[in-house]
Amino acid sequence: MGLTSKLRLRKDNSQDSVDNGSQSADDVDEMDNENQSILLSIIAQLRPGSDLTRITLPTFVLEKKSMLERIGNAFFTPQLLLEANGTDDPLRRFMLIVIWYLSGWHIAPKAVKKPLNPVLGEIFSCYWDDLPENKKAFYIAEQTSHHPPKSSYFYLLPESKIKVDGVVVPRSKFLGNSSAAMMEGLARLTLGEHDEEYTMTQPNIYCRGILFGKLKYELGDQMTIKCEKLGFEASIEFKTKGFISGDYDVIEGVIKDSSSQKILASVSGKWNEVMTISPTDVKLEPIVLDTRKASVNTPSVKPLEHQADNESRKLWKKTIDALHKRDHTVATEEKFKVEEAQRIRAKERVANGEDFVPAIFKPVQDDVPFVLRKEMNVKDEDPQYLIHELLDLHPITGFNE
Repeated sequence: MGLTSKLRLRKDNSQDSVDNGSQSADDVDEMDNENQSILLSIIAQLRPGSDLTRITLPTFVLEKKSMLERIGNAFFTPQLLLEANGTDDPLRRFMLIVIWYLSGWHIAPKAVKKPLNPVLGEIFSCYWDDLPENKKAFYIAEQTSHHPPKSSYFYLLPESKIKVDGVVVPRSKFLGNSSAAMMEGLARLTLGEHDEEYTMTQPNIYCRGILFGKLKYELGDQMTIKCEKLGFEASIEFKTKGFISGDYDVIEGVIKDSSSQKILASVSGKWNEVMTISPTDVKLEPIVLDTRKASVNTPSVKPLEHQADNESRKLWKKTIDALHKRDHTVATEEKFKVEEAQRIRAKERVANGEDFVPAIFKPVQDDVPFVLRKEMNVKDEDPQYLIHELLDLHPITGFNE
């Protein structure tokens, strides 16, 4: 069976189909008096600065997807990445990379929801076969470490010679009336046609109003994007609202020449509304993106019957089904079963003197500590060969290559 035929196997839409008929449970704030009492009983045991990583949160604050799937939201605006890749002017290309990377942060539940914590060895994959010019893209992620939690991921846009290697290392803290997810880790974007690499960090996530006030999440602190070859770097601050003054969701930053530190452009706006990148050279055209009108391209996921037991949607299906129904008793029971099975496997490895070995990624001595087990040389290799190698590593579309 050829690659084209394989990509026709359509996605498992089981999660999306429930959301389309009525309001998604992810968009419903379920913090009624009873649920708030449950949350407060947990928080009462904590001190400011406590690590929340090992705390079991009630299921009514959970999103209906794993963190491995949630990370993939960053790739829901491929048209912006393709536009950047097709731009000859280096500064404008860098500016478009910045706007592309900023464009994915608004794709999240309307209510304050936390993704499911992936278990060690869990895998999520998806693909796009309907991009402009009949191009395809692939995403795969694996939980490569449990303590500390590390989610490794890889994105490939083969026909355009684009790839992203990355890792997310969240550290959660209790801050009183807020909690914070300090999002450590790094993404490395490669544009093979330009022989360029971009390194990108990410903002931190804050949940406000845990004890009093309305629950709301904010993005905060600094994010950086750098391209050593071009000699450009962007520093963007995600501003959190002050107690008395300020506004929600504001970003402010600059793009500079890394050597001279000369400011080349300013970045302003709101990350979930309108963002503008304005070059200091008035002869150059600014870039404006209204995220409320931006096209979002959701991926295809192979049906459950083609998924292995450790793939996210199959692994968490019973938990997610219960969350859809807002049946938190069943959701809690099913979530416990998945997590308890992980604890049993961990004890067995210890008893047998075995170390966990990721299936898709391998450890390396680098800022991105895990990379795909197969070499993906997007600059020089044929796109069809890259697809073959990736699908041979894991059947993302539902078929072995």
